[in-house]
Amino acid sequence: MTGYNEINSEDIRELIRICGSENVYTGSAIHEDLSHDEMTLYGTRFPDVAVEVSSAEQISEIMKLAGRRLIPVTPRGSGTGLCGGAVAMHGGILLSLAGMDRILEFDETNFTVTVEPGVLLMTLQEECAARGMMYPPDPGEKSATIGGNVMTNAGGMRAIKYGVTRDYVLGMTIVLPDGTITGVGGKIVKNSSGYSIKDLLIGSEGTLAIVTKIILKLIPLPAYSLSLLVPFNDLDQCFNAVPEILKARTFPTAVEFMQRQVIEAAEEYLGLKFPDKSANAYLLLTFDGSSSKELEETYRKAADVCLACGAEDVYISDTEERQTSIWKARGAFLEAIKTSTSEMDECDVVIPRGVLSDFMTQVDKLEKESGLRLRSFGHAGDGNLHIYLCKDSLDEKSWNEKCGKVMGALYSYADMIGGQISGEHGIGHAKIDYLEESVGSRLMEIMSGIKRSFDPDGILNPGKVCR
Repeated sequence: MTGYNEINSEDIRELIRICGSENVYTGSAIHEDLSHDEMTLYGTRFPDVAVEVSSAEQISEIMKLAGRRLIPVTPRGSGTGLCGGAVAMHGGILLSLAGMDRILEFDETNFTVTVEPGVLLMTLQEECAARGMMYPPDPGEKSATIGGNVMTNAGGMRAIKYGVTRDYVLGMTIVLPDGTITGVGGKIVKNSSGYSIKDLLIGSEGTLAIVTKIILKLIPLPAYSLSLLVPFNDLDQCFNAVPEILKARTFPTAVEFMQRQVIEAAEEYLGLKFPDKSANAYLLLTFDGSSSKELEETYRKAADVCLACGAEDVYISDTEERQTSIWKARGAFLEAIKTSTSEMDECDVVIPRGVLSDFMTQVDKLEKESGLRLRSFGHAGDGNLHIYLCKDSLDEKSWNEKCGKVMGALYSYADMIGGQISGEHGIGHAKIDYLEESVGSRLMEIMSGIKRSFDPDGILNPGKVCR
């Protein structure tokens, strides 16, 4: 929708009344970070006003104001997204939920935790572990907010065993675009009470409602954990090992793929030595369990499978020093690639595990044909790969041409082999065209219809996910 009204002085006064002058920013007082997310390629746009909120009631009043005045509202957490989902592309009000960062309750009877949306993933993980519990979703960006994770249905490294964010959201308090405050779900294990509005909201990228409280399911913290670093010189052997590891019923917590070039970039970025970088490709396997005996049996079986599939060696990460060096490097891959180039774009496809090797062969072919430097890593266990296109010293015209061509080819090939556009980073405004090509016009019409049902005036995070 277009035809939004501009913010005026009366609107600013009303926002100050609702949230206090110390929480309302205009003009040069709006921090530059609020004009983009982690992928500046997808646009830099300052909102007309940025507002820090602290309650559902404040958000409700702001949405009622926005509805009366037809002003777009963009909700935002940490701004760690990679698709422009939290960028105020139409100006208006940027609604920062980062200050709503309280852990409200640990319920050890129901094994739940109730949090505000601005709680950081790393904070929640630490607090859960201190109580002998675990919040299983484990996206790589630990400084992301839980609200942002819910709105993109973030997956991460433990998805292969434990599932994704959707599997751990039991209930939410939300504010609808008309300002209505309501709840969906709750501390219940199952629910067949009509359409699952809760599940519709998860992954909606803030286009349907604003979440203000989240009830999450927890599990007992596993007593033991161990990682294996497995080098392969042959990429096909590396990927072909993944289904064999799973068929052997080893039940890994994570199966991560990484290229040597990405490891080298992380080493340089961190000033930290990786345990091994002699091979072309690596699998990083993690296992957890309730006893050391169970864990040893599991990892030995997995190691035998890897060696039978052509692995050069298997390194056991059983010391704190080695664990730190491996996982710190893994956590820095994105930033390492980002700092190695002048600009980059990302393809976040998810494909069937059985065709991982085929897809990476296509990636290598496109790199050679285009002359673009491509760097890859990802969650091989669930088929979610992250392919980064690096601009380096290319001029703007060449970069735009090559980048568009390669991105289109990657998404087209993923679609052809049964994949999807995004495994966990979402659509934002940057991937809408690719999504439409993948799912077709009829499903896009249905998504747009859902959007209109929640938000008939199109004021909430407009221009994201669907038109």
